[in-house]
Amino acid sequence: MSEVPEKHRGRTVMRRGQVDTSTTDQRLLDTRGPSDWVHTDPWRVLRIQSEFVEGFGALAELGPAISVFGSARTRRDEPSYAAAEEVGRKLAEAGFAVITGGGPGVMEAANKGAGEAGGVSVGLGIELPFESGLNQYVDRGLNFRYFFARKTMFVKYAQGFIVLPGGFGTFDELFEALTLVQTQKVTSFPIVLMGTAYWSGLIDWIRSTVLADGKVSESDLDMIRLTDDVDEAVKLMIDAQSRRRSAAPGGGESPDTPHRPD
Repeated sequence: MSEVPEKHRGRTVMRRGQVDTSTTDQRLLDTRGPSDWVHTDPWRVLRIQSEFVEGFGALAELGPAISVFGSARTRRDEPSYAAAEEVGRKLAEAGFAVITGGGPGVMEAANKGAGEAGGVSVGLGIELPFESGLNQYVDRGLNFRYFFARKTMFVKYAQGFIVLPGGFGTFDELFEALTLVQTQKVTSFPIVLMGTAYWSGLIDWIRSTVLADGKVSESDLDMIRLTDDVDEAVKLMIDAQSRRRSAAPGGGESPDTPHRPD
């Protein structure tokens, strides 16, 4: 039996003849075509607002979580798939929920590892012209129309990023996080690149060109940790969580001990 074409638009599922090739983001950002669509923009604000409200409501009680990024094109027989699955499993064993983009490849592997270890496996999907929906290992899933709403959820509800080999989408999330840390919009937020062979060229270019030209500072490079060791990556997340708890009011007390003001 042939696979039925399927597309998600927010909560709506479309199949067969109902599948179109444009996206909500595209219709919002692409100014070509008739101008009468401009008059619908105020109504789009309500739709955008609904994505934030639904995302906040679904994830508010998630608990400590780490976002894992990487290519949707990664095959199941590639080393990156096995590494992502191990990352998901060990994060879950350490008490973290695992958040991915909900797609195939590295995202599927991380969700699989987390779910099979008994952890919370979260997928934040996005409406694209052609997509297969959330992967089967997502336990708590949301589909977004707008990239910017989705990206907010990745950062707001995660305590760090682990980034495996990926393409433009992965680069986008990586540099978004680096910018937020550099500008101190988020603090105590570790960013780990998994795969030294894949990422070393990028780090070398940043050091030899961007840093050398004065476009970033030496301290900015300290935001990134490069490793092939899953245990090291997970430990960095655990250590950051411990520092965050110690810095919080009452951080040195037992979770069951009420905080009493002086």
